[in-house]
Amino acid sequence: MTTTADPTRPVEQARRLHTEIPGPHSRDLQQRRAATVAGGVGSVLPVYVTRASGGVLVDVDGNSLIDLGSGIAVTNVGNSAPEVVDAVRQQVADFTHTCFMTTPYENYLRVCEELAELTPGTHDKRSVLFNSGAEAVENAVKIARHATGRHAVVAFEHAYHGRTNLTMALTAKAMPYKHGFGPFAPEVYRVPMSYPARDGLTGPQAAHHALSRIDKQLGADSVAAVVIEPIQGEGGFIEPAPGFLPGIAEWCRDSGALLVADEIQTGFCRTGAWFASEHENVVPDLITTAKGIAGGMPLAAVTGRAEAMDAVHGGGLGGTYGGNPVACAAALATIEAMRERDLAGAAQEIEALVRPRLRALADRTDVVFDVRGRGAMLAIEFVRPGSSDPDPELTARIARRCHEQGVVVLTCGTHGNVIRLLPPLVIGHTLLDEGIRVLEAAVDEHAR
Repeated sequence: MTTTADPTRPVEQARRLHTEIPGPHSRDLQQRRAATVAGGVGSVLPVYVTRASGGVLVDVDGNSLIDLGSGIAVTNVGNSAPEVVDAVRQQVADFTHTCFMTTPYENYLRVCEELAELTPGTHDKRSVLFNSGAEAVENAVKIARHATGRHAVVAFEHAYHGRTNLTMALTAKAMPYKHGFGPFAPEVYRVPMSYPARDGLTGPQAAHHALSRIDKQLGADSVAAVVIEPIQGEGGFIEPAPGFLPGIAEWCRDSGALLVADEIQTGFCRTGAWFASEHENVVPDLITTAKGIAGGMPLAAVTGRAEAMDAVHGGGLGGTYGGNPVACAAALATIEAMRERDLAGAAQEIEALVRPRLRALADRTDVVFDVRGRGAMLAIEFVRPGSSDPDPELTARIARRCHEQGVVVLTCGTHGNVIRLLPPLVIGHTLLDEGIRVLEAAVDEHAR
């Protein structure tokens, strides 16, 4: 039996636990799932949600959980943001689909106009809309290859770019993303990422190390694109040392390769700026966006220099659902909400509140190797006591304890030893404080 939520009743922004987590109704649904849903689809926390708002998820057992994951950096404006809900309702009432490639509509144009204004750089830009981040990355590579006439694509250690065949080739982590799914798309090459906590290199030194590998093993004139996350997501929230990204960008300008910034997780105010590239004044040639763009509706984009984007022949880009009118309406409402509420500033406030407490955790235990990230994209890397050896088991225990206490946190990292925090940018300070207190208690408990 599933409880029925009252859609007219506001979701209280508080943690309330009425059962164990997951509760009996969620466990019943989990049994039904096993009979119909493919086993390859995982869930971090098998509680079945009936309502969500702001920074709270309400499950079928009536439990209210603090959301420090935002659906993996999607609901930056909060779940079911009123502006987004109103825009979606209006668009659904007007029409749900025509396919932009068949009979176009203005909202697609308006989203592209917003992207031209918001993304880094004042150059002439064009955009094309898709459904998912993986689609955006894959099409960015297509565009780069077509525009340059070259084939080689460079990606980085610890990278994550998606689950399609080409984006799996770009992704570094085997399990669970690549194992058993090959062979993968060719002409993808991997070089070292700046990882300040582990490589001890400055940004320029790390850039020189990576670029010398490209020059020696590929040759600059063969590279169509260098694809990089300005702050790596699934790979562990690795923030490169200052100077690394500008060094990569300069090499791309000199060599004729296109710099593709994968801002799918870092974009739309998440790091305290509209885009993470802005923190070092890096202007990508192409930028991929998704996740936070549309308040939970599926939408993605490639935005880039007009000369590169327009190099592709007519009909070479698109897709049946790409730039769906309902998703476009949601995106326009989401972007306006971010502007009006200054959610980039809100992300900076979240960092100011949370980072010192994570740093204090590191200072009082010997299992925290690094605290890193920007804005509301923060992470703790866990290691075995007194060493630099990754400890995924400890990380999993801490995350599980948070889940049991009604706080949704996510793990990540090549070794699974990082807890990442991605709270909605609209989360109240009291609720955020409570979520962090639960995390602190879990670390203190399991770090003994």
